[in-house]
Amino acid sequence: MALPASDKTKEPDYRTTMELGAVLPLTAEVRDDRLFVGGVDMVELAHREGTALYVMDEADMRARMEEYLRAFRTRYENSDVIYASKAFLNKEAARIVADEGLCLDVSGGGELACALAAGFPAERVFVHGNNKTPQELREAIAAGVGRIVVDSRIELARVSQIASELGVTQKVYMRITPGVEADTHEYIRTGCEDSKFGFTMLEDFAFRCVRDALEAPSVELVGLHCHIGSQIFALHSFGEAVEVMVGLMARIRDVYGVVLGELDMGGGLGIAYFADDKPSTIDDFAQVTVDAVKSSCERYGLPLPRLSVEPGRSLVATAGLTLYTVGILKTLPNVRKYVAVDGGMSDNVRTALYHANYEPTIANKAGQPRSEIVTLCGKHCESGDAVVVDMPLQHPDIDDVVAVFGTGAYCYTMSSNYNGQPRPAIVFVKDGTARVTTRRETYDDLYGRDL
Repeated sequence: MALPASDKTKEPDYRTTMELGAVLPLTAEVRDDRLFVGGVDMVELAHREGTALYVMDEADMRARMEEYLRAFRTRYENSDVIYASKAFLNKEAARIVADEGLCLDVSGGGELACALAAGFPAERVFVHGNNKTPQELREAIAAGVGRIVVDSRIELARVSQIASELGVTQKVYMRITPGVEADTHEYIRTGCEDSKFGFTMLEDFAFRCVRDALEAPSVELVGLHCHIGSQIFALHSFGEAVEVMVGLMARIRDVYGVVLGELDMGGGLGIAYFADDKPSTIDDFAQVTVDAVKSSCERYGLPLPRLSVEPGRSLVATAGLTLYTVGILKTLPNVRKYVAVDGGMSDNVRTALYHANYEPTIANKAGQPRSEIVTLCGKHCESGDAVVVDMPLQHPDIDDVVAVFGTGAYCYTMSSNYNGQPRPAIVFVKDGTARVTTRRETYDDLYGRDL
């Protein structure tokens, strides 16, 4: 694994921090050359709590949750917003989601355990995953989760058996692969035909499996689910997926005599990782989705179902940033300028995994122009270990505090202990107060399970 080839044509953009626009958390500001978020000095916070450090702007998170609910419920009263917790989850995040009135999507036993430990109402939990173990299914059904999104015939049989043993009827969705190619990275497309997720529509397989779900003991099929991918800018893909799903619901009505009352269109709305990115808005996403559902249902003569969406990244990515301390500076003439920080692929694997990239700033020089092109490399024993590749930054010095924006999604939840690196703490900031909601790991945490 190696970095992409050096982009020797890249020019500094000379923008200061507050000129980075949509990549900034809601409450970001610069005071006396220092970056503040949630009214908290990021340099002081880094010195107090150590780095690497995940920081979440609580006001930003709550504002986006409220915006999602407003955008959908003003257009479609019978709707839910389900937070996709795989993007970012700790107990405090689950409490905020509950407080804001959203539902919660979990993708495994560990995420369910976190939700339940935080007191999240089980009836508002939706359980995902392409290979839920029998133990995970038993835990979910016993907890009384609202919906299990069934991904295969094997899983359907497991849910039926476990629910029967527990003496309950479990409400389920069937996850359908609609065959819609979303315009995003191939690793995060999930709705195309060659996908490990869901019931394929090839050779009428999904439709034939609907009968199995309708006839399964202790199972109630109440709706369909699909998800076409993540970090999507082109909203027409969502409209295409709605057409496929509503058409399938109409066929189920016509052939099986059953009108399914719920439709979950998943998530996938993209966000700005670069200052010049122009993603669609939450309002745009709501308008396209709602219009497509209404027009498709009218065309097929179906009653409007309860509509759900499952945003993750677009709720929390921009609310998050990661703080690092500069340790080593290394310039390779006519190649690259490396700025080594005290983190890397252990706290943000996305850059190494699929060449994701971010906008950085130096938190103690935040009012100055970003006048150099640098690569923020990590401390790990991999050539491809980097957080930011060939991006503008202020002139760096050792011990500077670097802030990398847009890291609220898929950084903490995909973090690792590679090279024995303890995972960073998570700090929520709001109204001038910083509170540690997940403490930094220690070496004892790492090796306490060894026998």
